[in-house]
Amino acid sequence: MSFDAASPGRILREVFGYPQFRAPQGEIIDHVARGGDALVLMPTGGGKSLCYQIPALVRPGLAVVVSPLIALMQDQVAGLKEAGVRAEALNSSLDWQEAQRIEELVRAGGLDLLYLAPERLLTERCLALLGSVSLSLFAIDEAHCVSQWGHDFRPEYIQLSVLARRFPGIPRVALTATADEQTRAEILARLELGAARVFISSFDRPNIRYRIAEKDNPRRQLLEFLKAEHEGDAGIVYCLSRASVDETAVWLVDHGVRALPYHAGLDARTREQHQRRFIYEEGIVMVATIAFGMGIDKPDVRFVAHLDLPKSIEGYYQETGRAGRDGLPADAWLVYGLSDIVQLRRMIEQSEGAESYRRVSSTKLDAMVGLCEGIGCRRVRLLDYFGEPAAACGNCDNCLEPPAQWDGTQAARKLLSCIYRVGQAGGVSFGAQHLIDVLRGKSTPRVRDYGHARLSTFGIGAELDEGQWRAVVRQLVMHRLIQVDHDQFNVLKLLPASRAVLKGEQQLILRHSAPKAARRGSRDSAGQAAGRKPVVLSGADQVLYEALREWRRAIAREHNVPAYTVFHDSTLAEIARQLPQSPLQLRGIAGVGEAKLSRYGVALLDLVRQHA
Repeated sequence: MSFDAASPGRILREVFGYPQFRAPQGEIIDHVARGGDALVLMPTGGGKSLCYQIPALVRPGLAVVVSPLIALMQDQVAGLKEAGVRAEALNSSLDWQEAQRIEELVRAGGLDLLYLAPERLLTERCLALLGSVSLSLFAIDEAHCVSQWGHDFRPEYIQLSVLARRFPGIPRVALTATADEQTRAEILARLELGAARVFISSFDRPNIRYRIAEKDNPRRQLLEFLKAEHEGDAGIVYCLSRASVDETAVWLVDHGVRALPYHAGLDARTREQHQRRFIYEEGIVMVATIAFGMGIDKPDVRFVAHLDLPKSIEGYYQETGRAGRDGLPADAWLVYGLSDIVQLRRMIEQSEGAESYRRVSSTKLDAMVGLCEGIGCRRVRLLDYFGEPAAACGNCDNCLEPPAQWDGTQAARKLLSCIYRVGQAGGVSFGAQHLIDVLRGKSTPRVRDYGHARLSTFGIGAELDEGQWRAVVRQLVMHRLIQVDHDQFNVLKLLPASRAVLKGEQQLILRHSAPKAARRGSRDSAGQAAGRKPVVLSGADQVLYEALREWRRAIAREHNVPAYTVFHDSTLAEIARQLPQSPLQLRGIAGVGEAKLSRYGVALLDLVRQHA
């Protein structure tokens, strides 16, 4: 297909099959197509790739896309080829002959887009190859990898500033879904994009329902969530450690879930096999560390679950953003506990990074804990972190089931006083469990051995159960009234700010700890499971939709590509709803471009007629 002098709108319709741009895609594409540099912040699933793919087809020459992961390159190239675009990727997975073939295509002007890892791009051989041909633009995807404060930092990204000096006059566009104000400034500085226009889309992902709960047998909670709301769905479960990944994956398989592990401790072949199964097969649950996920383009991930607290809101947003890329309903589900906060604080304090790094990391963790413990709309707090005002969403757990608040001042004073008294009694500090035992009046051997049953604080907190006291402890840690001393086996110690509470000079409004039964799964107002079916069709339409999905599976196997590169679920659902009877009617459905209409139109219309 020739794109010479084609307008962006025409390419959008004829190549990608979409009737119109989403704001601000049109403005970004026009700016880059005219030769301008840009920094684009757009949420996952918001259409970032079109912001460089369409200018690449409008401008003469080869567009170079810098991408950090082989899987992402392969995914995007497969999708572009299905749409009739000349695209290839040069990466370490290719043998010498295949790499030579692609290099010859570059020299002969036979490609519109070339995907490269930063490591390969920075080699002198590759820079010389690019210097020998006409270039249209450079697109630097996942640009937040340049930030040394970020969770996905890649040292090679910093060196990409060479593009500004080596290829002056070639427009560059940096794109990411995750960047607070500090990270934006770092991207602009490190990539030498000082004159670039900055485009910031809304960070909101309204199709994602955010749900956060306290840990209470987390694997059992996860299984109940999956069985009740996501049976047979594709999803990702994040764990903090490799051991937890392995154990959780085995546990889920034993309980009937098609789960696979993924972490850096597995050999490269196993990681590749598991990632390929996740992308190409339906209904796989990937249990992983954060080593998995960046650049995963699978649109039908119906949930992202966290069994441990993420280190920052950026990380949480990036990871949960992998759900519902197709715009259909999806869930972001998280359970956390005091032990998560303790472990992450210990990791920060024991880090070999500079004091400034530890300070920033601690601030980011505080913000993440604040999101979990907050009593207001999750989405409002999440968007506020990125500087975006928002109204209550009505689609998170706090909106659907507003948490109860209570005046926790007296409870806090009892806990603070107990910490002081047990330390005063023997000069020894204690952890949360021992303090809770004292407060609740439990005469354990340890309480008796230390004589703490004789303290004035013994039994003064019997009105709260153990789970409620743990919630108080966690919230006082969040409020920086107490700290967990990692050097002394996680004992609790008072901080200077606790003095005002102890003296009755400060009131504390706390979040009520939810009863255990309620924490097992959020329910909507009708008492139904909060998970929503991504595609809801009438009986006959549903039959056609399933037939279309089966047809798509066969085509994907034949072409050796993921099913979603043929058509997204949302496109098949629209075909089932609208029942097109002609190529013209089929062309009007989002996701059906000219190449796919030519290739698959007859088969699709035959299926519609068979099920009419």
